[in-house]
Amino acid sequence: MLQSDELLSLRAAELYYEDDKTQEEIGNLLHITRWKVGRLLAQAKQNGFVRIEISHPRARKVRIERALRERYGLDDAVVVSGTDAASDDDLRLRVTRSAADYLTALRPTPRSLGVSWGRTLHDLASQLDEGWARGVDVVQVNGGVSVTMHPGDAAETAVTIANKGGGRATVLPSPAIFERVETKRAVETDRTVAAVLTRAGAVSAYLFSAGTADENSVLVDSGYLTAEEVATLVDRGAVGDVVGRFIDAQGAIVDHELNERTLGLGHDALRSATISIAVIAGAAKLGIARAVASSGLCTVLVTDEATASALVADSRALQEGIAR
Repeated sequence: MLQSDELLSLRAAELYYEDDKTQEEIGNLLHITRWKVGRLLAQAKQNGFVRIEISHPRARKVRIERALRERYGLDDAVVVSGTDAASDDDLRLRVTRSAADYLTALRPTPRSLGVSWGRTLHDLASQLDEGWARGVDVVQVNGGVSVTMHPGDAAETAVTIANKGGGRATVLPSPAIFERVETKRAVETDRTVAAVLTRAGAVSAYLFSAGTADENSVLVDSGYLTAEEVATLVDRGAVGDVVGRFIDAQGAIVDHELNERTLGLGHDALRSATISIAVIAGAAKLGIARAVASSGLCTVLVTDEATASALVADSRALQEGIAR
């Protein structure tokens, strides 16, 4: 049987949340002070009698964000509700919209921004509002001249973000992956390419996504790798790629020879950055999201509710296992 205070708390919650009564009106009805009504409403939430859910495609999950920050040592986290998303594409658009909002609200506004490329960043660039910044310099941080030309390539993404931010874009005129190490080394020492890489390593903030290690990888779609080559990387422990470089669950490079043929920013720059924003969404990217968050590749993670919940559960299970 419920204690009298619990019954009173339950009744106060019903009147407040379901009958839209003010705290003063509830006090008059229950013959108690307005201050006690406030205490009873707080008690109702603490005891689980009341569960508040904000329902909107751009609503954020504040409690999960807090848990992500605490468990992975992040400076910030943005978690987007995705339980009613119609499709993976819809979910990605929600997350990239929130990432665009976060970037726009960032203070101070980055004077220079290093960006990667791919479907996620293309969507983010498309959803950025005109005037999101004033005079931001955008630098493409990894090669992206596609073997199979299609919309959303690296240059378009960087230019769109820069134009909407009233600034200029510096693109990296190079493939992402070369067939020969010698060719890659020759290209990266070219004066023009070397200048872009130097600028990429000196920006004030980074914005990137991460790719899956499967046949849907943008590196397969762009013609750099075959699905069979990616499957081999998976056999060696790959969970996905960050700025074109494949990593395992601990964030370590899985194929050093392939890494040597990849042109662009190294992961050390992301790990040492003051602001490094990773935008990763969808069940297929849980493994790479976990690797990015746990290995220090980002300071801010923007993701969906299911992915964030799984990351928090993983961290809790690991801590409990260590405690035993």
